[in-house]
Amino acid sequence: MRRLLPALFPVLLLVVVAACGGGGPDRDELILATTTSTMDSGLLDVLIPAFEEESGYRVTPVAVGSGQALELGRRGEADVLLVHAPEAEERFMAEGHGVDRRLVMHNDFVIVGPPEDPAGARAAAATREVLSRIAAAGARFISRGDDSGTHQLERALWQAAGIDPEGEAWYVVSGQGMGATLGVANERRGYTLTDRATYLALRDRLDLEILHQGDPVLRNVYHVIQVDPSKNDRVNAEGAQAFAEFLVGERAQEIIGEFGRDRFGEPLFTPDAGKDEADLR
Repeated sequence: MRRLLPALFPVLLLVVVAACGGGGPDRDELILATTTSTMDSGLLDVLIPAFEEESGYRVTPVAVGSGQALELGRRGEADVLLVHAPEAEERFMAEGHGVDRRLVMHNDFVIVGPPEDPAGARAAAATREVLSRIAAAGARFISRGDDSGTHQLERALWQAAGIDPEGEAWYVVSGQGMGATLGVANERRGYTLTDRATYLALRDRLDLEILHQGDPVLRNVYHVIQVDPSKNDRVNAEGAQAFAEFLVGERAQEIIGEFGRDRFGEPLFTPDAGKDEADLR
């Protein structure tokens, strides 16, 4: 396994933001810890200005993997989280770090790779077969390796396929977000697991194709979580609640349901506020 230099800028930015805060919290400012997919897809570029205009808050987004976003929440270094790692989120809530968790939206994951498809992924019916073919061929696979929601799903998929890729020469860890990992896969002519939205947003820059999709195990669900203010007296509980209510409100759900339609002919996310989560499984 080869590991590339991780992208640490978002975390360093948050440290600077926290360090420069002085005394008490500025109740007009809100720190959102979120996934790189919501940033790389461009969705936050639409949602955040709409929220700021409606609420008067100023939002600082910190785009990291879901695992890192949840850890920031544990430390009280973010006010609100927008993440897509359901099992890790449930642990976060059970540990008492969040005061509310709401369903926001979903899309799906796909496996992309070079058009020549050296592992024959296109011919596989199930995701576990795709991974078995990649491993058998020794075809390069690029993992985020960052404990993001995408990486957590990837690990579960390898386990379901009965394969441990760690230490294999063909298994490359980028240690970076989704957009950067797609760039590495493109440069290295490798396969990777990606959310559909980020892939479509960057598709014009990539020579990668969707080679596998549609398996129910590839569903990608996002929740908004308000951080428990008892974790840090700087947590902006009122702002977090306002942002969470905005995301599940009519205006944001309409934005989510239309985002990407003009460019791709279909929305990149499906709004889910108010739905029964069991229906998404």
